Amino acid sequence: MGLNHYRFRSTWSLDEPPALVHGVLADLAGYSRWWREVRGGRRLDGDTAELRLRSVLPYELVVVLRRDVDDPAAGVLRAVLSGDMDGTATWRVAPEGAGTRLVYEQEVVVRRRLLRLLAPVARPLLVANHALMMRSGLRGLRARLAGERTG
Repeated sequence: MGLNHYRFRSTWSLDEPPALVHGVLADLAGYSRWWREVRGGRRLDGDTAELRLRSVLPYELVVVLRRDVDDPAAGVLRAVLSGDMDGTATWRVAPEGAGTRLVYEQEVVVRRRLLRLLAPVARPLLVANHALMMRSGLRGLRARLAGERTG
């Protein structure tokens, strides 16, 4: 595992029920509607979407997500990533009181050349950038779910 290998884990608590959360997360091409740093999303087929990602650092990543697991009963959504990052992203959706506990795990290798070259000095910035993106994603998901519940 080198400097271009990243593992991230985030845990979120949401007020909405797991089925509603799962439904929003299962729409891979729809992330750009609620996650500010997902600058664009397009469906390639029923299980595949291409997303353009950009947070506060001045670079954009293009990633293709292919749905690998979509099991609402087990509360698992997993996608295989390829493009500027290769790896997996997994959502685990579970009841928590009247709401949902959501765990996101991502394990990727960065393939984009510039980021690979900068990894020895920029790794802490890339990790901080990811943390900012995840906080923004939580805010966006909460707003989207509130709209789903009331709309």
